Amino acid sequence: MNTPKRVIHVISHTHWDREWYMPYEAHHVKLIQTMDALLETFESDPEFRSFYLDGQTIVLEDYLQVYPEKRELLQRLCKEEKISAGPWYVLQDEFLTSSEANVRNLQIGHRDASGFGPVSKLGYFPDSFGNMGQAPQLLKQAGINNAVFGRGVKATGFNNQVGEDSNLESPFSELIWESPDGSQVLGILFANWYNNGMEIPVDPAEAESYWEHRIESASRYASTPHLLLMNGCDHQPVQTDLSEALRVARELYPEHEFIHSNFDDYINDVLSSLPPKLSVTRGELLGQKTDGWFSLVNTASVRVPIKQLNQQNQTLLEKVAEPLASLAFGEGKSYPHALLHYSWKTLMQNHPHDSICGCSVDEVYREMEIRFAKSMEVAKAIVQESARHLSEKVDTTAFESFGCDASPFIVFNTSSYEGSSVVTLEIEWSRRYFKQSENPVQVAEEVRLRTHADGFLINHLGDRVDFEVEDLGVRFGYDLPDDKFRQPYMARALKITFETGLLPAMGYATFAWIPDSDHGRIDNGGSLVTGPATIENDSLRVTVEADGGITLLDKVSGQLFEGLGHYEDVGDVGNEYIFRQPDDDIPLTTKGKPAQVRIVENAPYRATLEIAQTMEIPESADELLEQEVRTMVSILDRNSGRSKKLVTLNIVTRVSLERLGKGVRVSVSFDNPAKDHRIRALYPTDVRASTHFADSIFEVAERETTPTKEWKNPSYCQHMQAFVDVHGDNRGLTIAGKGLNEYETLLDGRNTIAVTLLRAVGELGDWGVFPTPEAQCLGAYSAEWTILPHRGHDRIDAYREAHRFAVPLTPCQTGVHSGILPFRYEFLQWDGEGVLFSNLKTNEERGDWMARWYNVTGATSEIRISASKDGKTYLSNILEDEMDGELNGAVTVTPYQIVTVRFRI
Repeated sequence: MNTPKRVIHVISHTHWDREWYMPYEAHHVKLIQTMDALLETFESDPEFRSFYLDGQTIVLEDYLQVYPEKRELLQRLCKEEKISAGPWYVLQDEFLTSSEANVRNLQIGHRDASGFGPVSKLGYFPDSFGNMGQAPQLLKQAGINNAVFGRGVKATGFNNQVGEDSNLESPFSELIWESPDGSQVLGILFANWYNNGMEIPVDPAEAESYWEHRIESASRYASTPHLLLMNGCDHQPVQTDLSEALRVARELYPEHEFIHSNFDDYINDVLSSLPPKLSVTRGELLGQKTDGWFSLVNTASVRVPIKQLNQQNQTLLEKVAEPLASLAFGEGKSYPHALLHYSWKTLMQNHPHDSICGCSVDEVYREMEIRFAKSMEVAKAIVQESARHLSEKVDTTAFESFGCDASPFIVFNTSSYEGSSVVTLEIEWSRRYFKQSENPVQVAEEVRLRTHADGFLINHLGDRVDFEVEDLGVRFGYDLPDDKFRQPYMARALKITFETGLLPAMGYATFAWIPDSDHGRIDNGGSLVTGPATIENDSLRVTVEADGGITLLDKVSGQLFEGLGHYEDVGDVGNEYIFRQPDDDIPLTTKGKPAQVRIVENAPYRATLEIAQTMEIPESADELLEQEVRTMVSILDRNSGRSKKLVTLNIVTRVSLERLGKGVRVSVSFDNPAKDHRIRALYPTDVRASTHFADSIFEVAERETTPTKEWKNPSYCQHMQAFVDVHGDNRGLTIAGKGLNEYETLLDGRNTIAVTLLRAVGELGDWGVFPTPEAQCLGAYSAEWTILPHRGHDRIDAYREAHRFAVPLTPCQTGVHSGILPFRYEFLQWDGEGVLFSNLKTNEERGDWMARWYNVTGATSEIRISASKDGKTYLSNILEDEMDGELNGAVTVTPYQIVTVRFRI
């Protein structure tokens, strides 16, 4: 082999998917065995220099679950830099976890890693299904100047197969990766994947053949003499004879240098040898210049109920629990750092890509549901305690004049955007505590006889508020005081629905239920219903047509949107990774088919239309699919189609408009009776535009609607977090969902937004045959989204409303008492053009408030900030490091910049 001298850096590693084609504990056993072998190898082979532990500290945590006594040994090996630690807690899917979840992942990974030794400063994304555009900025803020990744540039298929593509965005595996804000890191692409140095032979004849191919393949993409050979793969055991294999290689190729290396040394050597100019790749790495079949974007739509739970859990933690706990901390309550860490960690154990993406066996998702439930139970407890503490600080003595049965309650808005909502809450009044010696039946009857469900609702100004009330009767409850035994009681319970009016951002307003059998509700009149199938407020008019399609008039812009909200069903003979519509499959839609429409709510503050529709759809794929799956026929070569047998899909859609609402709220429910299919909601925008915008990680990414010329896949779906938007100068439409992460902007002449509601498949896919019958998602299903029409220049307002839509209000019943806080209050005030708010939390080391914003435009903006606590403000970063320079109430935000502000309180 006649090649110039190369330095071959062999890096030992294993890519550890905690759960995938086996459940967590089955993989866990293999991890214990792998780690045992690693520790034994370090002990027996002094030449075995280092091992990269996949960039995620949870691997150490999982091992110590079984062997806690080995913590000191692991600490010693990490301090000696034989084992890496961090920088992540888990190797997450970047697009299906929220902006703040990506940040917490780095924060917790750094914190945990520092307990073992030096924190690895490697931006490690070995197998992410595409990479977020703001990754370089996040990494730079964390002191990481590089990124190592496997996907998003080349076509990478199943079973670790890497395509040979002549249309690479970079001619080299080394490139400059740049965020929209201009932050740059050195990017290292696994051009030959992260297994290109696995199982190195010791036998000289085998080794020669091995190295001829490996050196040639790595050299093809390298811009320097330093070649990266990754000695490992998915769940790959440690190569215990590696030192001998490298000795053989040195004897075979004395002209080359073979090093048992680590990433720090490799990257330093690469940096010292880079050519003068490297290609610059900007923004998201989505594999757009490939044939499109293996972008794996369709993992965003498999097992949608898991995505919905994830959205609920993330929102509860970062948009409710952390802000409320921070506000309560500002009013004297201790901040629950440890509980929040526990809740976040439990949630993030669901964030590895094979977990949250939905591409694992069914057992994995049963355990994920338990983790979601555990994390949310902790978060809910934090929310309740924080809200109770704040409520007790509010002066409600003005309600004393209404008597001792007045029941004040506080409604907290932690979204950081002002707005009105219709809220439903349950309150209790006339509690009767009882002792163990008392008869609870008699206590319940006593409460029933002296209470009733009549009364009225007033706001903080004393004005009566329109409401609906449902009597829940007398029910059991209990208190758990901090200083005494549990206290059971009986109380009259009511469910009250009402309109809050404009709630202050990051603040609250006070209301009170006044029991009164003589002076009940006052009907202020007015209705949002203006026709048999029409509802409207001052901004919007909604009409449901005979086929269930929605006609929407935006009164602000004068723009009319027609044919919104039809449903489409197609077959899917793919797998959990890839949507594959059968050849010659004709989409089925509700368009043109009769629907039943009725008014189900007609209150002064909200009106709701219910649409009932039926579709006859194939019950599954045909029998050929089972055979093709069993014999591992590539999805590209499958000939299976849809069954001739039909089943009935009954869809019930509710379309709601609130009196002060800026959008149309939609909920859908059905029992899925079919397998092997996909259901989408269609929203034609009739906007003339070549690009569209999607909510992503600390950015609203602008994406081309037409794929590149290399793209062959008929489907061109994309990820989103909260919303997708298509707009021109005077006309725009934003669709914002809760846990709906896949959309496609169709090339149908109308720029239709197609949002995937359900994708039902029966196999995992990839390298083997792994049936996943529960991924067919048979049975009950529901989803929510909102339709936000807007003018092009008002898009930021629509994005803020989309984010506010996802954040639940927090009501908390309290008593009549004095307090230091007023009836209505805003703890954190801010404004800034083109800027979106991300999170408010409290720093663990100093107890400072940490607030984060990000600019989603190409223009410099200024955020003007005022907090309830009169303290100094400073810039920080995503790791919450202290930075010099007081802000004096304002911070300049450059285009697409992420800023974190520290408040001394």
